[in-house]
Amino acid sequence: MSTPQALSDGWVVAQRNLIKIKRVPEVLVFVLISPIMFVLLFAYVFGGAIAPPGAVGYKEFLVAGIFAQTVVFGATFTGAGLAEDMQKGIIDRFRSLPMSRSAVLIGRTTSDVVYNVLSLVIMALTGLLVGWRIREGVLDAALGFLLLLAFAYAISWVMGFIGLLVPSVEVINNASFIVIMPLTFVSNAFVPTESFSGVLRTIVEWNPVSTLTQASRELFGNTGGQAAPDAWPMQNPVLYTLLWVVLIIVVFVPLSVRQYRLSSAR
Repeated sequence: MSTPQALSDGWVVAQRNLIKIKRVPEVLVFVLISPIMFVLLFAYVFGGAIAPPGAVGYKEFLVAGIFAQTVVFGATFTGAGLAEDMQKGIIDRFRSLPMSRSAVLIGRTTSDVVYNVLSLVIMALTGLLVGWRIREGVLDAALGFLLLLAFAYAISWVMGFIGLLVPSVEVINNASFIVIMPLTFVSNAFVPTESFSGVLRTIVEWNPVSTLTQASRELFGNTGGQAAPDAWPMQNPVLYTLLWVVLIIVVFVPLSVRQYRLSSAR
């Protein structure tokens, strides 16, 4: 089928996924409670023990990291949703309809963007309540939020591919936790890059979650005047993060579509 047809079918599938917000509001409640919990936990429990560099306070330093962590974790809904549909046989029903094979994946990843938008809104409001402020212009702030959503969208294709490989929702939840937890915690999301040393610091500096966090801090004006580390990714965090977004999409979109066809053929 043509690309316009695939996009049209994908939007129909996205609407189907979004209806769950109305029919199962508990899912949305837990999606929104998690970022609030992380903001409050790190701001008030660890805020007095961690001193970020520059003139910025820890709460302003923290929120960009919470943004990055939450949108990456939010991408797991794609994998879990696809694994659930596979398990319940809904994918087989979609396969019997005259629709694009890629529509299910497009719809799933698109609907999860909505979840991430809602999470970012709630986190931003919570951050404002605890003392976080946007100190750059509206355009820079908008670019910061768009970069977060773009990265989350790319990761959702990775999770979608994994969701089509594993046999159940439980497996995708455990698998994503094993991958995402080190990715987010071995980064500058919660502690300054300077607190790492040796090989670990190099890993942190080249970690795309670190550059996503650094880019967000710069676009929101939360660096406190502190210069970024000398590593090229940290000196060019927006560009480096966008390169990762493009690379992930180029690799995992065709892989996911291929795996969907193979899974449907079983």
